[in-house]
Amino acid sequence: MSEFTTRVIGAANTLEHRVYIERNGAPVSAFHDVPLYADKANNIFNMIVEIPRWSNAKLEISKDEAFNPIKQDVKKGKLRFVRNCFPHHGYIWNYGALPQTWEDPTQSHNETKARGDNDPLDVCEIGEQVGYTGQIKQVKVLGVMALLDEGETDWKVIVIDINDPLANKLNDIEDVERHLPGLIRATNEWFRIYKIPDGKPENQFAFSGEAKNKKYALEVLKETHEAWERLIKGAIPSKAEAYDIQVSNVSVEESPYKVAADDDIVKAVPSAAHKPDAPIDPSVDKWFFISGTSNL
Repeated sequence: MSEFTTRVIGAANTLEHRVYIERNGAPVSAFHDVPLYADKANNIFNMIVEIPRWSNAKLEISKDEAFNPIKQDVKKGKLRFVRNCFPHHGYIWNYGALPQTWEDPTQSHNETKARGDNDPLDVCEIGEQVGYTGQIKQVKVLGVMALLDEGETDWKVIVIDINDPLANKLNDIEDVERHLPGLIRATNEWFRIYKIPDGKPENQFAFSGEAKNKKYALEVLKETHEAWERLIKGAIPSKAEAYDIQVSNVSVEESPYKVAADDDIVKAVPSAAHKPDAPIDPSVDKWFFISGTSNL
């Protein structure tokens, strides 16, 4: 969407790095102000790229900072990078989020039997173009997988950029295997094993790892968009025992958290101050060979 651009603060691969979304030069919330629907009648959605394909830095939309900039995840004071689990290098798709969706951690899904993970819906964009952090792509939905991550439902929506050369041929999940053979299997493997090098157990999936079809995925989008609407419009509190989310926005009608363009919260967003990327520790490049993989 051409009216949206990025405002980059600091150097990538540092604790200070932030990528804000701007609309016509003014900061907006990546979580709340970017519309979910680019073309509702045709089921075209906006996706925010957090992590470009083949990179390792675990970047995500912040829930605890005003206007929800994209920042690198931190564990025990250290920046988080995903490991390279052979034969995969970094993330194997453009990875990001669907704005204006929320996986409610107070609600259990009736089929996965697990609560939401308190994040916007995760998206794997499988087109050929490598994206960039903060890019807003228009995508169509092809299917969804249900990762069970430490007891929470963590949906992974499979999408493709509508401008990709294959977009017209990919209309549902079975088309992915037809035109991109092995990708769904590799996606399943990637999510199952990516935490093993850090000493975590293998992740599990609902539905025996099956990727559900487009119809099912669209229902997940609808449910999580409705959950977000309850949050942003004040039907449920923005802070509770299970979550604490920054909900300031500049565009959501009926939201008690909507602020004016000259509000102090808007003015507090730092000016652009892009710096060259900081070096990444060479250990991030290491291969990890996980027993029992790559033979499915």
